[in-house]
Amino acid sequence: MSTPPEFSLVVTLADAAHGRTLSVEADTETRARIARRLALVALDRFVVTGEVRAIAGGIGAKGEVQAKVVQACAATDLPVPATIVEPFDLRFLRDVDAPVGEDEEIEIGSEDLDLLPLEGDRADLGEAAVQTLSLALDPFPRHPDADRILAEKGVLSEGAAGPFAALAKLRGKPDA
Repeated sequence: MSTPPEFSLVVTLADAAHGRTLSVEADTETRARIARRLALVALDRFVVTGEVRAIAGGIGAKGEVQAKVVQACAATDLPVPATIVEPFDLRFLRDVDAPVGEDEEIEIGSEDLDLLPLEGDRADLGEAAVQTLSLALDPFPRHPDADRILAEKGVLSEGAAGPFAALAKLRGKPDA
């Protein structure tokens, strides 16, 4: 049994056939669930705007995800706030998961990266938006004061501890 998505925004082939513009903002409880899933300190804003249209074999969705996030600094665990505006251009297609024979090679181009399976006559744009946010997050957020704080605790920076620092020390010594 799979868990329900934190932010569901289902669009159907009928929505796409008529064309649909949408703008949906997640409520406090939904943002808290998304924050837990993405290991965020906080998610203060999460908005999905876009247009849904019919395309051959499914649904096209183009728009953007806007979010105000707080991540934990990778070095100090201090809060690192960020504003994210990430565009998306997705295609939900019926045959995106078509089986491939063992001997067939598949080449995936950049245009294939935003292809998702259509589930019956519907697609969950909300789940796709959460995944879009996940991919847009800084994988190693760093607080602006991290280097100073680490230095105060006696942690050497890579420049001060690495092999080039040792060479620099040797270069500065008088010849014996």
